[in-house]
Order: sequence, then C-alpha cells, then structure tokens
Amino acid sequence: MRVSRLVFALVIFTAGSAFAQNWDQYAFKEDGFKVDFPAQPKVATTTFKSEYGADLPAKVYTVDQGRDHYKVTVADYTQAPRILDENAAKTCPKDFPDERSCGLTNAGRGYWKEDLAGATLWGTYAFLQRDAKLTHLAYAWQDLVQGHEIQMINNADKSRTFAFVAMHKDKLYIFEATVPGNEPPPGLFQQSVGWVDKDGNGVRYQSIYSDVYAEHPDVFPGQPKLVGQGRGGGGGAGAPAGGAPAGGR
Repeated sequence: MRVSRLVFALVIFTAGSAFAQNWDQYAFKEDGFKVDFPAQPKVATTTFKSEYGADLPAKVYTVDQGRDHYKVTVADYTQAPRILDENAAKTCPKDFPDERSCGLTNAGRGYWKEDLAGATLWGTYAFLQRDAKLTHLAYAWQDLVQGHEIQMINNADKSRTFAFVAMHKDKLYIFEATVPGNEPPPGLFQQSVGWVDKDGNGVRYQSIYSDVYAEHPDVFPGQPKLVGQGRGGGGGAGAPAGGAPAGGR
C-alpha cells in the first residue's frame, strides 16, 4: 500500500511539474504588454465599443487548456479622440463649428476626454453585467500601473474568474482567467502582468502610473488651476454679481 501511494504521489508530482514547465512569458511589443501563458495564445482582431460609442480597433489573445481559459483584450483608445470628434462633427451645427457647440469645453467636442478617463471603469462595468456573483472588487496595480482587480463566481458552473483592468499608454487592457471552482487561483497568469516598450523591453515605473495624468498632462493636470477664490467683493467663483457673499451675513 505504501509503495502504491508513493508511486501515485510521484505521478501527480511529475504531471504537475510538466504542466508548470509549459508556462512561459510572452511579450507583445506591438500591444505593449507581457504575461505568462500556458501555451502560445491565439490572436484575433476585433473592435471594442467604448462607453461613448466609438468602435475602437482591438485584439484578443486567448489560450484554452482543458477547463482553464485565459484571455487578454487590448483596445486602442488612441483612436478615440479622432473617432468621437468625427462622430460629433456629423451632427454639429455648421454655424457653430467650435467644441462648445457639440459638448462641454472640459469634456471636448466628442466627449473623448470622459471616454478616455472612464475606460478602466467601463471595462470593469462589463464584468458586473455577467451572470456571476462578485466576490472581490478593488483598486490595484500591476508593475505600478493602476487599475481594478476583480474576482467572481460564475453562476452557470461555479467556475471562478479573476481579472485585472487597466489603462497604459492610452490602451485598455483586460486580463482575465477562468478556472474551475475547485482549482487554485491562476497565480502564474495574475502575477506576471507587465508592460513593454516598442522594442519589447520591460517597462517599470518608480511610482504609481495613471494614464490620463501621464499621457495628457495638458488636459488632465495634476493640480487644476483656480479661476477665483470667491471671497469678498472680488467676484471670484461662487460670488454673485455685486460682490456680496452668497447667502452670507
């Protein structure tokens, strides 16, 4: 009996080691990321619809291994300003061609600024629409790029989905892995998420990276400029005409 158990344990250990050895890191310089997969992923070209209706170019990387499923979606938001401005121009009155005529100045004529700033939340929201029980939702980062961490139990088969949604260099990244409920979390996949430059070299920041502040400091400044303080008779923000404090004594 002891020999049989020893042989069985050896078989399980060997199978587990062989499975682990199949994992490797894959870097995709054209889409700016790297991650560990258990096999070479299939790549499909598609479109991703943003919150404000822009059909953005996207790629989907997938690996299916038994009942384990791994997927990375990359949506190119660098195209959002052009697409949304073009869409807005179709309905913009010809006699008011500036951005005020088709939207708020802060939002931009085609609302691309809100679309870009809210992309991570939009990607996260899609998970909340699934037939699943949300068990974890938190702010997180991978290689110091901030995003949202998601865990859920799928109602259909009780499998578990683990995901990370983030923006980097104006691209939306959705990393997700689904495994049977009785299997361990897909740690190799989850903890290997990283970023690469155009040459495939790893990118590592010294502090937490925020896409809108890093890539659009002119539109999303770290410190907003004050129009006025709204005090006394200076006519600043919040002060009514005439200088009297609103509702003051």
